[in-house]
Formats: sequence, structure tokens, C-alpha cells
Amino acid sequence: MSESRQTTVITLEGARRVLDAAVSEAERMGIAVVVAVCDPSGETVAFGRMDGAPLLSVGVARDKAWTVAAFGQPTDWWAELFAAAPALAALANGRPLMPVPGGVPVVVEGEMIGAVGVSGGTAEQDREIALVAAAAVTP
Repeated sequence: MSESRQTTVITLEGARRVLDAAVSEAERMGIAVVVAVCDPSGETVAFGRMDGAPLLSVGVARDKAWTVAAFGQPTDWWAELFAAAPALAALANGRPLMPVPGGVPVVVEGEMIGAVGVSGGTAEQDREIALVAAAAVTP
């Protein structure tokens, strides 16, 4: 029995690809967003704030990416969970848990290698951009 396991993590090149795809999609939609890409431990690998993106979105994008990395679930999952059981919101106390759409895992060959968080548009716009961005990484 092995006492260690190998994991694959997003590279800087992969994170830049995610970031570029998010910016391209946001430009296509005509909105300015902030994009954070992190590794599976929640550490930021790439980050960008488009000209005109709201300042508040800086922390929100990072927290969305962290939330995905910490739990392996898109932030939509938390939004639905909190809506169904509001008392669970206490889990966020003191943590950067962000139960708002716009954070998704970056998955390659069934393994989460990182996460992307997008903030600056509506929740649905952020989610759409994040999905496009996460799909930019290929095996």
C-alpha cells in the first residue's frame, strides 16, 4: 500500500490559457470581469482584472476559485445548498467560502487540476465565462 499519491496540478501555461479564455469570453459579452485561477490547494496561479472591472470583484473572484478548490464543487452547488438549508451558511463563518455562481473546477481526464473564479457580471454571466474558461485547458 502506497503512502503517497501523485496529483496533477494546473501549470502557469494552463492557468494563462484559462485566464485568456475568460477575458475573451467577457469581451465577447461586453463586460469587464476579474478572473482568478488557482491550483487544487487554492493558491492563485494566475489573476487578471480587466479594465473597468469592479474593485469588489477582486476578492470575490479569488474566493470563488478558493471555494471550488477547497470542496471540489462549483460555487453553484453552494448557492443551491444554502438556498435549501440556510442554516448551513454558518459554514462560511471566517472562511472565504463564496456561494455565488461563477466558480468552476478545471478538470482534465476526470481530475480536478485547478479552479477558476470569475466576478464582475451577473451571476449567470460569471458562470458562463468560468465554464468557457475551464474548458480551455486540454489534456
